[in-house]
Amino acid sequence: MYNMYTMKIITTTNARKNMSRLVNRVKYGGEVFGIGRRNSVDAILMRFPNAENDELDEMTNVNANSASFDFLAKEPELYSLSDLKKRYA
Repeated sequence: MYNMYTMKIITTTNARKNMSRLVNRVKYGGEVFGIGRRNSVDAILMRFPNAENDELDEMTNVNANSASFDFLAKEPELYSLSDLKKRYA
């Protein structure tokens, strides 16, 4: 699992110039890179999760703590409160 405090942060320009090398470092070395502008992290480059080695938990944590699902705030409610209170056997 990666640690935000040890994650290497690189600029978008650096990422663009070195994408192939960065992907290899992520794929083979397990490194994680934050990519951004003006000292902010706007994206994360990390190995795609593999269900066989518990990396899905890592991706879940990234999604839960990011803006990955912010678009759902604009979606209509599909269930009412009474639907959620029903017990299904």
